This record gives sequence, C-alpha cells and structure tokens, in this order.
Amino acid sequence: MNVQQKENEMLNLLEKLVNIDSGSHDKEGVDQIGKELTPYFIQIGYDLEMKEQKDVGNHLVYRFGSTHASIIIVAHMDTVFEKGTSAKRPFSIEGRRAYGPGVIDMKASLVSVIYALSYLKESGSSAYEHVQILLTSDEEIGSPTSRSLIEKEAKGKRYALVMEPARRDGSVVTGRRGNGRYVIEVHGRAAHSGIEPEKGRSAIEELAHKIVKLHDLNDHERGISVNVGIIAGGNAVNTISDTAIGHIDVRVATIEQAKEMELKIEQLCATSDVQGTNIELTGDMSRPPMVKNKQINELYRVVKKVGAELGLSIKDTKTGGGSDASFTAAMGIPTIDGLGPIGGYAHSEKEYLDVDSLTERTLLLAKIIEKLAKPNENTKKEVS
Repeated sequence: MNVQQKENEMLNLLEKLVNIDSGSHDKEGVDQIGKELTPYFIQIGYDLEMKEQKDVGNHLVYRFGSTHASIIIVAHMDTVFEKGTSAKRPFSIEGRRAYGPGVIDMKASLVSVIYALSYLKESGSSAYEHVQILLTSDEEIGSPTSRSLIEKEAKGKRYALVMEPARRDGSVVTGRRGNGRYVIEVHGRAAHSGIEPEKGRSAIEELAHKIVKLHDLNDHERGISVNVGIIAGGNAVNTISDTAIGHIDVRVATIEQAKEMELKIEQLCATSDVQGTNIELTGDMSRPPMVKNKQINELYRVVKKVGAELGLSIKDTKTGGGSDASFTAAMGIPTIDGLGPIGGYAHSEKEYLDVDSLTERTLLLAKIIEKLAKPNENTKKEVS
C-alpha cells in the first residue's frame, strides 16, 4: 500500500465526515461519525466495544482480539460547531488546503488513524495488532464523561499517541498547560433601583468584586492565567439584580499550581464582599498539565528519529490549550500529542487542513506505531 496513492480516498472520507455536524452536544451527529468509521476498523480486524452515553455521543473502543495492546491512540469525534454549520460551509478544497467545520480538529486525524493502521496491515506488519483505539465524544467540552474511560483504557499501556492536529509549523506537542473551569453564581435581593434601592443586594456588584479578585490571581510569568470570560445577570436596568453568573477559565503550568489555584479560588469565593449576597462555586481543575518529563522527551526523540528517516524534521512545542493527552501524561504514560495532520485556525470559520500533510503525517504515524510496537534494543533504551 502506498499512502500517497490513497490521497483521494482519504479526502473522500474526510469530506463525508466534515459534512456531518458533530458538535459535542449533538449526540445524533457524533454517533453518526462513529457509524461511518466503525466499518473501516472492523475491516482492518478490530472489535468494537461501544460505551453508550445518554447526553453525548457514544465512546468507541477498538481492540484487536485478545492481543494485549502496548499502544493506545486517543482521538475525539466531536467538534465545537453548532448543528447546521456544515450545510452553511461544507467541505471544500482550494489549492492545497481543505476547509470545513472540524476539518483539522480533528476529522483529518480520524482519517489518518484508519489509513495508518491499514497501511501497517497491508504492508505485512503486525504492529497494528498491538494498538488500541479510543474515540471519545466530549473532548471539546472538557471530557466530562470520557476522562475516567481514558484513564481506565490507558492503564498498563506503554505509550499514548494523541491525535490532536500538529501545529501550523508541523510541531508535535510535548507539553500543555492544565485547565480548569468554574462557575460562580451569586444570589442577592431584588429591589427597584429608584423607589427602594436600599432594600436591594446586588448580585452583579458582588460578582464584579469577585471578577477583580480572580483576575488579580494572574501570574503569566509562572504560567498561571485566570479569565472570567462570560458573565450574565439582572433582568431590567431599573432593578437591582438578584442573580449573576460568571464563567471562569483557569490555566496552570504545574500540578502544584493546579492545587494552589483550587485553594485560592475556593477561599476567594467563601465570603461575600456585598453583605446579604450568597455565592455558589462549582467546577474544578478538569485537566492536569502535561509536563514534558524525561519519558515524554525520550518518546519525542523516537518520533523525531522516525520523522528523520522519512525526510521530515519534527519539532516539538508546548501549548496552553487543553487535550486528553493531559490525562495519560498525568498517569506517567509516555505521551505525544499533535500527531495529526497539519492545519490551523481550529474552532473558527478559517479552519483548514494542509492537504499535503494528510498522507505525510499518516505515514509518519504508521512508522511510529511500527517502531513502538516492536522496539529494538536501542528504542527500549530510548524510552524506558
């Protein structure tokens, strides 16, 4: 099998996937993505175990018989786009770039996984038999139902390969900041702002105090960022608000910082600045940071070496965005992220795939799997 000769096939499958809306809360759409993909994995020789979900798409686990997998590939089927987006701007190709909702994050990666495994099988390598694939449905909303599954299925694996797209310069990802999401809900007392304002207790005023204090927790030099990105409150301009809500995004560079920020946010919201208001805080540090430790660095060296053998110069980078790679890395499993094709502007109308990278990164993935599934003595020493 020549991967380059499969480009049209791969693009046809990608077009089909991109033109299916699969936002995180669109269970029907995400499940349809799974139905499109499953026959390909079954044809390669994998068995499907479906993890049914009520409110989000079903998670899919593919295993090769009773073979004990040493490698887990993690990818997600959901996107950030609303239902109807694909009808407004369906899959298209202009020059050597492909466009459409989710084209790079991460439907191109789903195609890449299938064709990398197919390549291994058709080329006579048994490496694909040592791979387990986990496709999740809620990564874009923080993996609330899939985190425990990822951790369960990753347990005992030697390596984790996560299929978020490569960066625009082709870099893979070896470090990510941890991510937390919180909601602060303030309850006050409504009153007419002209007739009896003294009887009111403004929830908006209390939230404003908390926003200032939360933003004071920013320490960008240490890699800590706190942002109240969405607020809502009140129902009339002449009424003192009795409710207000703020949505908080937190990013940290280390496990220690995650614990530190959890404590500080809880302490900050434990008392009110405006007498007579009450605060309810929900949420947590949902994703730990992915720290580039010795094991991750050694796995990156293997990836870089495989790339060099294919004539590719593979660089690595750190990013502030969240990913399921954080879960496997926190378990101590050597993890590389950003192994998908190259593209940019994910989550926007300008999202694109570098078409040339689709086959290029598919072959790279296949060769990485082959190297890791049957490591020689040098590889064992490199990743240990």
